[in-house]
Amino acid sequence: MTRTRVMVAVLALVGSISLVGCPGAGAPSDGLDVATLPASVRSDYEIFAQRCSKCHGLARALDSGITDDVFWKEYVARMRRQTASGISPSDEPPILRFLHYYSLEQKRVRAGDGG
Repeated sequence: MTRTRVMVAVLALVGSISLVGCPGAGAPSDGLDVATLPASVRSDYEIFAQRCSKCHGLARALDSGITDDVFWKEYVARMRRQTASGISPSDEPPILRFLHYYSLEQKRVRAGDGG
């Protein structure tokens, strides 16, 4: 089993457990200050924050350390299938754009280029 598949399986298990009573479970306040983001990703972040905070805190994704776009694509698709998430197929591209941006930014910070 690849590392990505193991991570998907673990997060799927955690996600399925935490989705019990999904509505209202998260709060956008544990996210980022929109003013600190480049204008090009602010609207993507807003969609990420609105949709992903319905079932869990934003820190779950932001602090995950995951930087693999393939993983995020599989994970967001799985979350979209959770009926209470409110994530539509048209929400996936902006959410994935934000997660891609954020992953690159986290890699840059960890490399010591701007922290």
